[in-house]
Amino acid sequence: MSEIKRLQPGTRMSQAVVHGNTVYLAGQVASGAPGASVADQTRDILSRIDALLGEAGTDKTRILSATIWLCDMGTFAEMNGVWDAWLAPGCAPARATVESPRLAAPDYTVEIGIIAAL
Repeated sequence: MSEIKRLQPGTRMSQAVVHGNTVYLAGQVASGAPGASVADQTRDILSRIDALLGEAGTDKTRILSATIWLCDMGTFAEMNGVWDAWLAPGCAPARATVESPRLAAPDYTVEIGIIAAL
């Protein structure tokens, strides 16, 4: 059996789980969300994703899949501007972006979940 490694575990959830050659990140939200724009929240989230992937032993060039939740699809272009600048050239993952009017807290307008290869 493959070992399961949990990164930054808590009682409810881990921030990342490594199994085999795959890393599963919990949905990431911005740490400084109150009043922050969608672009600022996206930048913060992508920084968190970089750190978690690094802790797992991989990086954004190995992302397989991304799921992005936006409170308002009208902010799609704003989020994409930050995403496109962050993404490594030639390494676009499979991706879905959906509108979800309510995330975990009212101040969150973006959430991103990632699955990556080691």
